[in-house]
Amino acid sequence: MAKGKDVRVRVILECTSCGRNEKGATKEVPGVSRYVTQKNRHNTPGRLELKKFCRYCNKHTSHVEVKK
Repeated sequence: MAKGKDVRVRVILECTSCGRNEKGATKEVPGVSRYVTQKNRHNTPGRLELKKFCRYCNKHTSHVEVKK
């Protein structure tokens, strides 16, 4: 089996509004919300962006795909 030829790949989604993504992160933000999911490489060649619940922001926010 060829590892690089898989159509479905595992991606990590990270919250865009948590403190890690902002300049000068403070101690008020306890962490960064991350989700692991899969996407079809042929149907979605660009970065995936979904609305997911962030337990640190305590609301639904935009989560984008990050590089591994």
